[in-house]
Amino acid sequence: MRETVTGLILTYNGERLLEKCLKSLDFCDEILVVDSNSSDTTRDIAEACGARIIVNPWPGPVAQFKLALREITTTWVVSLDQDEYLTDELRENIITKLSKKEHIAGYYTPRSSFYFNRFMKHSGWYPDYLFRVFRMGQMEVTASGAHYHFNPRGETAKLRGDILHYPYESFQQHMEKINYYAEEGAIALREKGKRGGMTKALSHATMRFIKLYILKLGFLDGTAGFCNALAGYYYTFQKYIRIEEKGKWGN
Repeated sequence: MRETVTGLILTYNGERLLEKCLKSLDFCDEILVVDSNSSDTTRDIAEACGARIIVNPWPGPVAQFKLALREITTTWVVSLDQDEYLTDELRENIITKLSKKEHIAGYYTPRSSFYFNRFMKHSGWYPDYLFRVFRMGQMEVTASGAHYHFNPRGETAKLRGDILHYPYESFQQHMEKINYYAEEGAIALREKGKRGGMTKALSHATMRFIKLYILKLGFLDGTAGFCNALAGYYYTFQKYIRIEEKGKWGN
């Protein structure tokens, strides 16, 4: 008999892959969806899949996860993003591990992400271990810029099998997300007292390209690896150049 588990997903206009995401979690005793006022069919899909739905305007990742965790009464949580789902191998390994009742804080799971025309195997994208299966009360959520992190409080282990991740529908969407991430990153750096400017922007961006394309073997990911390295260059340049931006142009 395995210990009880909740599947947790934060959503906002996530209709693209949400059904696959939720169905991969149908072994859970409960599925909890916390939605940030989606305007598409996200909540309809969640309801059809039997999820419990809470609607709360987006307060940032840390506050939204804390709200969600207060609603969970099971021993374990499996958390996915709305553009992810479990492979059959990972799903079965989670079920097996929870049946063994190991006294640890949780498990790291590898994530395989699709970009342009392939699942990336290099470029710093894989295996991308994430702490996504955790015991309640033994995980702390933090954020850096627009990105959240689950930090274990105790011993951990790794699971076999991947989370499959489809982060972008198109280059256009990738550029839109880069704009958002660069702005959030610039704000975070500015709050830490970091300096920006042209020299820092160019140097950090160049090092980012070298890291992704050469040191992380992005060239082995073909065209996808090259495009990703260029996107990394652009993101980093934008983040550092925006630190010095004082307000809207023309004001």
